[in-house]
Amino acid sequence: MTQVLEFKLPDLGEGLTEAEIVRWLVEVGDVVAIDQPVVEVETAKAMVEVPCPYKGVVTARFGEEGAELPVGAPLLTVAVGSMEPVAGDEPPGASSSGSGAGSGASGNVLVGYGTGAPAARRRRIRPASFAAAGAPTAAAVEVKEPQGPVAVISPLVRKLARQHGLDLRQVTGTGRDGLILRGDVESAITAADEKRAAGSAAVAVPEPDTSAERIPLRGVRGAVADKLSRSRREIPDATCWVDADATELMAARAAMNAVGGAASAPKVSVLALLARICTAALARFPELNATVDADAREVVRLSGIHLGFAAQTERGLVVPVVRDAHTRNVESIGAEITRLTEAARDGKLTPAQLTGGTFTLNNYGVFGVDGSTPIINHPEAAMLGVGRIMPKPWVHQGELAVRHVVQLSLTFDHRVCDGGTAGGFLRYVADCVEQPAVLLRTL
Repeated sequence: MTQVLEFKLPDLGEGLTEAEIVRWLVEVGDVVAIDQPVVEVETAKAMVEVPCPYKGVVTARFGEEGAELPVGAPLLTVAVGSMEPVAGDEPPGASSSGSGAGSGASGNVLVGYGTGAPAARRRRIRPASFAAAGAPTAAAVEVKEPQGPVAVISPLVRKLARQHGLDLRQVTGTGRDGLILRGDVESAITAADEKRAAGSAAVAVPEPDTSAERIPLRGVRGAVADKLSRSRREIPDATCWVDADATELMAARAAMNAVGGAASAPKVSVLALLARICTAALARFPELNATVDADAREVVRLSGIHLGFAAQTERGLVVPVVRDAHTRNVESIGAEITRLTEAARDGKLTPAQLTGGTFTLNNYGVFGVDGSTPIINHPEAAMLGVGRIMPKPWVHQGELAVRHVVQLSLTFDHRVCDGGTAGGFLRYVADCVEQPAVLLRTL
């Protein structure tokens, strides 16, 4: 006896009440096995293949691809029971007769959970079987061999497999109840790549170039390499930048060096002015004068400003530190920068003079470049980079003029602050560069 059973869209969990039909996996007339996926649906959570709990012949489908169905709406009907296969087409171990829904139903609704009944081979169903089930009669209905369920829920996993031409039916899932996870697919892809590489015996392995020069990463160079690598590894950095009109700053510097003092008196450098601007900016935005204690998951805001500045020497890049820069004026900062730079070039800097910085100023403009994205000097939280100051066309007071323009770049640790704070700091620095009188408030 044959019964036509209705399979409804099951509850897919997580409070979902509806799903969209993405792709039908079976046609009317197909023979389906227990827990064979019959339709691919998309919910608000993921793409899911829905398995049929019945074994039989599909007699009707409800809903076109793209249609949205509520949970509990009919998906398809399956003729379950007596199906007389054409001689020679009976799969091994399969029964040619049955009675009632109990002989061909599992009640399971999620892929990867079920009896795993063997898939039926391609066969023809006699017209009489369909007539008994109320299906359209025909001389013979050819049905496709079902491929069986694939225990995959995530659409990202399916996409990854498709991109690499991987058959998910050949992958063993390590998730609950055999669910195929992303790691399973990635491992299968790696194994396939290694197998292909091993089979390419004709590919010659190049001999190592013994003439290449090898330079050991030792001393200063090795220390710099370690610190930069650690910075990139541990700090989630971001960079923002702005072009600023430095004409007024250059004029102010010229005035400082022209008025008063003996001819032998130290000149105020651009770096000293920028250093003083940085200390004023850090007083307004203390979030950037900080470090991160990763073990304690805490941001540590520091009370004193110890300003590092990048100095290129024959032994490599070093960062001497101006202690208590927040207590110094432009002349004092400039004198300390000069003293530390001379010691760096002579190779006489002590470890204490190279450690303990809380913020770094990097004037890479001396190398003739306009801009860069500085790497933060770990464990600090930010670095200001300064490009070369060049005459450029600039709109000044509503008219096009030639002005001295500089690009300022700020790289910051996104854990200590967001872009608004970083942008505020950089904008304040740019305002001081464009209008040095702004600094008078803090001098």
